[in-house]
Amino acid sequence: MSTSPSSSVAAPPAPPGNGQAPEQSGLQSGLKNRHLSMIAVGGVIGAGLFVGSASGIAAAGPGILLSYALVGALVVFVMRMLGEMAAANPTSGSFSAYADRALGRWAGFSIGWLYWFFWVVVLAVEATAGAAILTSWVPAVPQWAWALIVMIVLTTSNLASVSSFGEFEFWFAGIKVVAITAFIIIGGLAIFGVLPGTHNAATGFGNLTSHGGFLPHGPSAILTGVLMVVFSFMGSEIVTLAAGESEDPQRAVTKATKSVIWRVGIFYLGSILVVVSLLPWNSPAIAKKGSYVAALDSIGIPHAGQIMNVIVLTAVLSCLNSGLYTASRMAFSLGQRGDAPKAFARTNSRGVPQAAIVASVLFGFIAVGFNYLWPTTVFQFLLNSSGAVALFVWLVICFSQLRMRGIIKRESPEKLIVRMWLFPYLTWATIAMISFVLVYMLTDDSDGGGRIQVLLSVLVAALVVAISLVRDRLGRGAAEKAAVTSR
Repeated sequence: MSTSPSSSVAAPPAPPGNGQAPEQSGLQSGLKNRHLSMIAVGGVIGAGLFVGSASGIAAAGPGILLSYALVGALVVFVMRMLGEMAAANPTSGSFSAYADRALGRWAGFSIGWLYWFFWVVVLAVEATAGAAILTSWVPAVPQWAWALIVMIVLTTSNLASVSSFGEFEFWFAGIKVVAITAFIIIGGLAIFGVLPGTHNAATGFGNLTSHGGFLPHGPSAILTGVLMVVFSFMGSEIVTLAAGESEDPQRAVTKATKSVIWRVGIFYLGSILVVVSLLPWNSPAIAKKGSYVAALDSIGIPHAGQIMNVIVLTAVLSCLNSGLYTASRMAFSLGQRGDAPKAFARTNSRGVPQAAIVASVLFGFIAVGFNYLWPTTVFQFLLNSSGAVALFVWLVICFSQLRMRGIIKRESPEKLIVRMWLFPYLTWATIAMISFVLVYMLTDDSDGGGRIQVLLSVLVAALVVAISLVRDRLGRGAAEKAAVTSR
């Protein structure tokens, strides 16, 4: 077992290109710069952007742009804080390792396991979603079989080597980026009336204020929209975990952190602006077909539904691929720090944490089974109890950065390559905004809504924290007993 982050944060990283990931005994630096660049760009584009934006538009109208902007700002601030810590100490444990050092073992243990739990549940969700699309194309193969096939293929790629994961993710993310860029360009041409064959008088920026105004449901709908879009941003932090296995971790983290503003601005705000400009926000087509398919149909793009199914499937596979990678690396880091079975911290000859990957995918398989056998009971509980974990992660990153800034300045100030803006005021403001979102979620009492997600997530988090505290107490007791016996 390697040393915990408490003794390694200030240690200098291994020089890039030596085949050994810094601070990560056993992991190999198999991710190239192009892999990291595409993971950083594509990581912020989740499947939720393609399939979940229609409900947000229905709830807030064109004002959904403000909802995306608010959540986008939160992501930018959180990524800046995480980038500050990750540039100083790239590690596969990322924010869990920093929480361990800054806030205590209980914090690193708790947020690490909660994050692992979140992603293994996501594995089941995405495997089922991908299987549904594939079954619609090849109905002869049952949906459960497609889910099994998809999980096996991506598990095999993750077990092969980290470069295999990187190559898969490079192409998955590349397709997403190309698709959404093409959508924005084609949609923009249609909005300005210069797309050949498109002469729809109802298309244009006038749709932003017509049909009841920019905020047809009032200002409060902006916050309702926030609740609907906040979880589609989860995944932007993956690049800081992957950086530990890259050729030049500090450069990768710095570049990803600085580019998050334009990534959020173009891919989220840009594409949603195109949708609500091409169509009235209350168009029945948005609710029936989905926002992106409806927009493409409105400008006469043939086979828009099938095109979008291919893109959504790619986004789902990307999420599955990166989710399995992320869960396994968090388990690996927990194993290194003694917070998970020691086997999780062992790597094979290819530098892959095989036990951590297998354990993560096994839980994912079990969750898929729950989704088919008890979708409205057991699986719904898993979904709801992990629903607010993303916001918990962001809060932990904020509080960790408040402490880590002083630690880094004291021990190795030259590593402060990335700095959070207006520290500590903007950090505290971000904490306040995230806390407000969590409190506002309690007002959503719909079935499977924000209230039940927050309450069940808090319950699970309290259980994990309690396990950590009891475990630490027992450990201290055993250590004291051993010290007395040795005298």
